[in-house]
Amino acid sequence: MKNYELAIKNRQSLHRINALRIIIILILATFASHGASAQVSATIDSTSIRIGDELRYKMKVEADSTQIVVFPEGKTFTPLEVIESYKIDTAKNGNKLGLTKEYALTQFDSGHYTIPRQKVMVGDQIFFTDSLKVEVRDVLVDTTKQKMFEIKPMADVDASFFNWKKYIWWILTPLLIIGLIAFLLFRRKKRKDAKKDELPPYEKAMLALKRIDESHLLEDDSHKEYYSQLSDTARKYIDEEVYDHAMESTTDELIARLDEEIKSGALQLDKATIEELKNVLKTADMAKFAKSKPDILTARADRNVIEKVINETKSAIPEPTEEELLADEEYRKTVAQRKRTKNIILGSLGGFSIIVVTLLIFIAIKGYDLVKDTLLGHPTKELAETEWISSAYGAPPVTISTPKVLIRNVYQMSEEQKQILKGNETFVYGSLLGNFYVVVSTVQYKQQTKVELDKVVDGVVTTFESQGAKNISVKDEEYETLGGAKGVKVYGSLEVVNPVTKKKQKSNYLMLNFAENGGFQQVTLVYDIEDRYAKDVAERIINSVELREAK
Repeated sequence: MKNYELAIKNRQSLHRINALRIIIILILATFASHGASAQVSATIDSTSIRIGDELRYKMKVEADSTQIVVFPEGKTFTPLEVIESYKIDTAKNGNKLGLTKEYALTQFDSGHYTIPRQKVMVGDQIFFTDSLKVEVRDVLVDTTKQKMFEIKPMADVDASFFNWKKYIWWILTPLLIIGLIAFLLFRRKKRKDAKKDELPPYEKAMLALKRIDESHLLEDDSHKEYYSQLSDTARKYIDEEVYDHAMESTTDELIARLDEEIKSGALQLDKATIEELKNVLKTADMAKFAKSKPDILTARADRNVIEKVINETKSAIPEPTEEELLADEEYRKTVAQRKRTKNIILGSLGGFSIIVVTLLIFIAIKGYDLVKDTLLGHPTKELAETEWISSAYGAPPVTISTPKVLIRNVYQMSEEQKQILKGNETFVYGSLLGNFYVVVSTVQYKQQTKVELDKVVDGVVTTFESQGAKNISVKDEEYETLGGAKGVKVYGSLEVVNPVTKKKQKSNYLMLNFAENGGFQQVTLVYDIEDRYAKDVAERIINSVELREAK
């Protein structure tokens, strides 16, 4: 068959296909027009808006009153955002309903956008609106009309450990709490020491009687206060020496208790003395509560009775036996031991509280992770904070700064490689399964060789797979050092499985490739993606890589 005959047949076949397409389209259009008993349209109030302005999208539907209409909702207007969806406005026209639905749309990036077709359900039928184009314009700023200001002079910046003004309350509050606790403990100790230095009960009672004599209360007609002080003096002495509830007991209860002490032999006191004390206390009760005012002579006599009772009570208290003294000594030792134990506990708690408060302050300022890693240690943090070493590795040399010295990896070249290469050196720190892995490799050719760095990128996956890595992602871009050495930077992520623990570790990697001085140089860093210090260490190492003198 000749070429022109073949061309004619192809054209005829093409015409038949086009005709078939037209027929199918006409059939579909016929069915669509036959089934469509509703009308759907969409309009916008403007085809051009500024960034952030509101655009009104209006959708109109005319349908039978018996049909259910469902308008679009959600993110169907993407790339535009829906600010608000308004209520449906309904208008009735005979058996038809006119429904109007409005949406407020906007966009915060300039450009030309297309509002996609919107799907509307009318009964069991689906209708689509036309797509509409919208332009979103930038807000132009006329800089010639803006007021200009002088450039401000340089200001000194406080490069202190942290901004103390910002955290002043975080520091002052714990210190105030610690100070308050220390003050209360000191005051408590002071009170105890003051109690130790107090006078014995008898001397205190005699001093109280002397003060009553010097008070001139009787001359001032203050009988109530006079008898109150007189009664309290007697009760306090008895409370400390005989019966420790004398202060809160009534007169009858106190006398009854003294009688019991006399009967038991614990108190060798005359019954007549107890009766005199009873009469004075009764008189004091009348003066305090019934406003009785005995004459001055009676009041002075009652004062002498109280002194007599105190003196006789002091003499009536038997001396402690040797067993009692030994028991008391053992008791005092026990109390002293308890006191020492209590002081140790309080001191420990105080010290622990100070440590906890200090830790909380540093956690609030620096963060939990940094404080934890500082106290417990973190391998990569220690690398970042150690003194770094700058050195040149291989030939042609690669100058690089690292936290640790890289160790030469002994590599035996094959006979084939020896014929091509003058040298092949590799220097390593860490391993692919560790937190941090650094490799510097240099290759020197015997003859002038052009290294195609693009092909090196293609071999990255193979290189890492040979070391057991999986799920390797690869990205590349051009790279240039400060000294002007140009190369290719390859970076991405990979996964390795620890053969012992079977735990999967996801890591990031960075690889710099250069073809300088007639050779090939490669710097590779791999670090654990969950290590919060590794990224900064990696960037510091990468930024230190140099193959030439800085320009």
